[in-house]
Amino acid sequence: MEQPQIEKKKFKLWKRPELKPQTTTLWDYPSQHYGAGMQGHKDYKGATPSYVIWNLLQRYTRENDTVVDPMCGSGTTLDVCKDLNRKGMGFDIVPFREDVVQGDARHLPLKNESVDFIFVDPPYSNHITYSGHPKCIGELDARTPAYLQAMDEVISEMFRVLKNRRYLALYVSDSFKKGKPFVPIGFELFGLMAKKLKPVDIICVTRHNRTMKRNHWHTSALEGNYFLRGFNYLFIMKKEILESPRKK
Repeated sequence: MEQPQIEKKKFKLWKRPELKPQTTTLWDYPSQHYGAGMQGHKDYKGATPSYVIWNLLQRYTRENDTVVDPMCGSGTTLDVCKDLNRKGMGFDIVPFREDVVQGDARHLPLKNESVDFIFVDPPYSNHITYSGHPKCIGELDARTPAYLQAMDEVISEMFRVLKNRRYLALYVSDSFKKGKPFVPIGFELFGLMAKKLKPVDIICVTRHNRTMKRNHWHTSALEGNYFLRGFNYLFIMKKEILESPRKK
């Protein structure tokens, strides 16, 4: 007897959407990574969404430009640079992988005005442990002057190594911890950068992370009358030093 055929259900695999340059100041891409592969490491705490870096490099760099990430983490910037044929250089106080150079973002081993573009995603206070290194800025509470002082040193160092008329981008979120004062880190860092660099634009990047998908976090936010961090700032700045007129 012929066996009845069992209908096989077709399951449609989820695919990441097409990656294309963003044209508004609201960036919303549903995945941490783009394409079929992965940029950086999916389990690294505080990893930068790679599509953010991809968009920045498309707009503000050219092929073979030198791109520096002074707080490189799991190396997302380096992977995007490889995809776009840029010369990526990554530093971190505790390197996560071999192609990240050990270095403090406050003291970069680079010459003055030697870099075409800088991307930095600094710690947003000490909510999570990044490296445990005593000199790591991620060990500093954003509610203390030490955090802003350290970040001011980072900004000064980035200004030093960045070429004139080139761009820098800083990706950051404000800091809130239940039972603690709110810290508008974004505004604080923007103010520090604006003392040295020319503001170009402010992008709002939607946060897609595991926390935002947990119902109990949203329940707690309602009960405690506070908000979960739903977006990151992306500040785009330009180094613009006016040349002195030549003496006749």
